[in-house]
Amino acid sequence: MLVGDPPKCLLTATSFVCLLATTLLRGVNPSLSSVVTSSGFHAHLDTQMDLTAASDFLRTKRLTEESNDLSQVNRTRPAKKVVVMEGDILLGGLMMVHERGHDEVCGPIMPQGGVQALEAMLYTLDFINDQVDFIPGVKIGAHILDDCDKDTYGLEQAVDFIKGSISNIDDGEYKCRDGSSPEVRNKVISGVVGAASSVTSIQVANLLRLFKIPQVSFFSTSPELSNKQRFEYFSRTIPSDHYQVKAMVEIVKLLNWSYISIIYEESNYGIKAFEELEGLLAINNICIAVKEKLVKDSGVAEEVAYDFIVKKLLQKQSARGVIIFGSDQEVAGVMRAVRRNNATGSFSWIGSDGWSARSLVSSGNEPEVEGTLSVQPLAHPVSGFDNYFKGLTVTNNKRNPWFIEYWEDHFKCRHPGSPGNVYNLNYTRNCTGKEKLTDENTEFEAQLQFVSDAVMAFGYAFRNMHHRLCGEQQGLCPRMSPINGEELLRYLRNVTFMGLSGDNFKFDQQGDGPARYNIIHFKQTSPGQYAWQTVGQYIEGELRLNMDVLQFKLDDPSPPSSVCSLPCRTGQAKKYVEGESCCWHCFNCTTYQIVNSKDETQCLSCSMGTLPSKDQLTCVPIPEVYIQPDSLWAIGAMLFSSLGLIMTSVVMWAFVSYNDTPVVRASGRELSYVLLSGVFLCYAMTFVFILKPSDVVCGIQRFGLGFCFAVVYSALLTKTNRISRIFNAGKRTAKRPSFISPRSQLCICFFAVSIQVMVTALWCLVSPPRAIHHYLVREDNFLVCAASINASYMIAFAYPIGLIVVCTVYAVLTRKIPEGFNESKYIGFTMYTTCIIWLAFVPIYFSTANNVELRITTTSVTISLSATVALVCLFGPKLYILLFHPERNVRQSMMPTVNKYAAVKNSNLSSSSQRIDSGTQSEVIFPVDYELHEKIRTMGCGSRNQLNSATQTCPASSCSLPEHHCGPVQLLMPRPASNSSTNGPIQDVPDVHL
Repeated sequence: MLVGDPPKCLLTATSFVCLLATTLLRGVNPSLSSVVTSSGFHAHLDTQMDLTAASDFLRTKRLTEESNDLSQVNRTRPAKKVVVMEGDILLGGLMMVHERGHDEVCGPIMPQGGVQALEAMLYTLDFINDQVDFIPGVKIGAHILDDCDKDTYGLEQAVDFIKGSISNIDDGEYKCRDGSSPEVRNKVISGVVGAASSVTSIQVANLLRLFKIPQVSFFSTSPELSNKQRFEYFSRTIPSDHYQVKAMVEIVKLLNWSYISIIYEESNYGIKAFEELEGLLAINNICIAVKEKLVKDSGVAEEVAYDFIVKKLLQKQSARGVIIFGSDQEVAGVMRAVRRNNATGSFSWIGSDGWSARSLVSSGNEPEVEGTLSVQPLAHPVSGFDNYFKGLTVTNNKRNPWFIEYWEDHFKCRHPGSPGNVYNLNYTRNCTGKEKLTDENTEFEAQLQFVSDAVMAFGYAFRNMHHRLCGEQQGLCPRMSPINGEELLRYLRNVTFMGLSGDNFKFDQQGDGPARYNIIHFKQTSPGQYAWQTVGQYIEGELRLNMDVLQFKLDDPSPPSSVCSLPCRTGQAKKYVEGESCCWHCFNCTTYQIVNSKDETQCLSCSMGTLPSKDQLTCVPIPEVYIQPDSLWAIGAMLFSSLGLIMTSVVMWAFVSYNDTPVVRASGRELSYVLLSGVFLCYAMTFVFILKPSDVVCGIQRFGLGFCFAVVYSALLTKTNRISRIFNAGKRTAKRPSFISPRSQLCICFFAVSIQVMVTALWCLVSPPRAIHHYLVREDNFLVCAASINASYMIAFAYPIGLIVVCTVYAVLTRKIPEGFNESKYIGFTMYTTCIIWLAFVPIYFSTANNVELRITTTSVTISLSATVALVCLFGPKLYILLFHPERNVRQSMMPTVNKYAAVKNSNLSSSSQRIDSGTQSEVIFPVDYELHEKIRTMGCGSRNQLNSATQTCPASSCSLPEHHCGPVQLLMPRPASNSSTNGPIQDVPDVHL
């Protein structure tokens, strides 16, 4: 490609770099190409050059010239100014000395983040150069430009930084028409400090990386710049917004805000921060009510745009907390709109480092900014800079071409001989030169440390590089002339030093500064007096905030509420408003429901046996209700049963002690012991009922309940059946009835009991016993055996009830037997009483279903009563004789008497009751030989005589035998070995059982 204007090939550096940049950047960024071509390049373009770019350039230039003709005031592009410090090594500087303009490129002067930042860079360079042998024989110079806080203009200005890097380009590609190489008259810029704005830094970083020029920014905080695959030559002394966003979210959480709005700058700085904010807020269940962009890239927005944002904020009055992520110029416009819309005091702001603590925002907008909490990178004052800056005047500060403009803006006067602009035309007073910067009239930028650290980082990188490459040599050695940008970057990233602020500094792995923040608060210290105060810190992910010093309003210091809906009260679930995840209506769950912990919009019913907790968040088990051994009911039942067990034991002892006496032998010892065992088990069942229900306990209850009654009533049935069969057989035949021996009686009894055992076993197989929780009403939780809650226990009672009924029938049938067999009367009385007890028990049992203790007590007492009736009625008379009248425990009292005769009137024999005083008829001392007795009876009476089974007499009408033949029948018995009058047991009397 040929360039130049023949015949002379003198290509200025500006022309050459413009052409070079246009060629290189056309495919990288179209905007860069247009910017470079508009920089005033007048060389002839090759036919391969972009003709469209050329025409755009000419059109822009023409419009500019026309505009200049209309007014002497420059309203488009400012006159290019530069700060130049001569040195052996040059650092470029890109400062936002001016704000962005509306109709013009550059707006008014920016005092803090602009002029003060520029002076901080110069001050730090002076500090380095004033140190003897900091870099032996080497001074660091500077070439500082203004980007006017506008990315496209800043990129255009940054072209100056690459002019000296043409040595990195292949000279063979660009030739003059005569074949010679172009002459280049610019020094090499080794590194660049800046820019301040993230969006400008991104544009400039794309350019500088092509020429391998390291760049260190002091205010650019966009997280995107941490991507070293895209911005490998970019570093910064300020931490990334990634940590600033985290600090903001922690503040929101600490203030208990759950519904906030976000306003963010429409730039890389704001958009990237918003993306991270949105994600972190969602993770912490904090909702965004309004999210609006502040116009940035397209210039300064109209006031109506800010009014629109404020009106949208006012539509969500519940969201009083607002995060603003933007630059001071845009945020100042928002605050003015708040005042215009009478919304002062309606919002509490959380600000980013781009605008907080800037007078541009707070000055004149104090009531609107009041209460703001802001996150500022932790910075300390640069040592000595305050005095240095306050000592500057327009006279002694000639190296800063913008200082006069700053002076005019600061003191609101017109400096003699200064060019006119739209901002100083209104100043009617001339500056006298006696003005002076003081602490009272000067507000310092709080983050100048980062500017100083950026310069110091380059200084130490140059120093380390010189020491390594040049050793002790004075000045620059050939290895550092020119400086290799790639090698310089390596030294830059590894510097460690103590800055002029007194803080140690070191880049992290991403080339960012350490994540340290101050939390500052704008409050009214006294009526009408406002100030920014430090109220906390955020260091290494931990927020420390002094809540006691927060004051959001002078008359109301407490933090405002910023929630869409208040938390629902206890027992209430949420119904979300459509499209709002933090707005809901509350509705009550029912008495037996809880709020679903996994879904607050649902009410869940507690299962049976549980009730909602007081906060209705969990279902709490209802305490199990079962009879407790220490309750009065249980104590009463156990006391009654214990007395029964004692009485049963006493009877058992008496029977064992008098086992061979007539009374015991006549009672049928075997069945009596069986009967006593059943009574004992009946009393013992009370203690089983008192136990806490379990599967085992329920099984024991089910088996024991029927078994104990089966034993008792099987024995009684065997007795009554035997009596009935004996006397019924006596009416029909003289043959002795079968199965009346003790062994036979035991077999019959055990067979009857085995039926109950089989019934219970089959029941357990079909329906295994188990303890369950029974709920009569919702608040109940009875622990009971499954069989007790319905009629299942009737299966256990069915067979014993049948035995009771049959025993009762037998008791009725044998009620008229002779007095000597009057045990049947006791059995009858026992059965009648038992029936009455159980008839009374059934309604009581079913009517006490809602009272476990009463039901169990009733059942236990009923069983014990049945056992007591059997014990008292059947064994009371015998125990009375055994213990209190042993004289009656003789054989004679067990036999019929021979002295009692009935009177015989009118030659007729009258029957006489022959009494056999016996307890049970089980061992009646009947005639020694049953058949002999029958022969005697038939001999006297013939075939017509019949023995009345009821009275044992011979009727007079049918028996006309002589008196000595048909007198009272004398019962025969073996003669006792001892005198008949002797009391006590008769040991040699054979047992004759009926």
